[in-house]
Amino acid sequence: MPDPGDQILILNGPNLNTLGNREPEIYGHQTLAEIETACRDTAAGLGLVVDFRQSNSEGELIDWIQGAPATAAGIIINAGAYSHTSVALLDALRGIGLPIIEVHLSNIFQREAYRQHSFVSEVANGLVCGF
Repeated sequence: MPDPGDQILILNGPNLNTLGNREPEIYGHQTLAEIETACRDTAAGLGLVVDFRQSNSEGELIDWIQGAPATAAGIIINAGAYSHTSVALLDALRGIGLPIIEVHLSNIFQREAYRQHSFVSEVANGLVCGF
């Protein structure tokens, strides 16, 4: 098992498993597997290990978040639509005491009004969006 100080948990929420096919005009043509490879390559170059996961289930994401302090130094999360709807994810993230980076593939601030608020942002140390 990698040292928790060397591991980053990367979580991907609902529908991100369909990247490459789903609305490529918004989300691009890159698949989640291609994003995973890029993350692993970048992490390796920094001497880090990536634990890369995707789930369409809110409860499974919460379980992974709650287990993160034992295995990871921080979390990078693209919670997908749960970013805009899930107080449960917010509560789980709030309780772990790890650095959190929020990611969105599109610019949520140029999209529908309901996408412009993120519960994850309330606890995130940083935000990357719009690429």
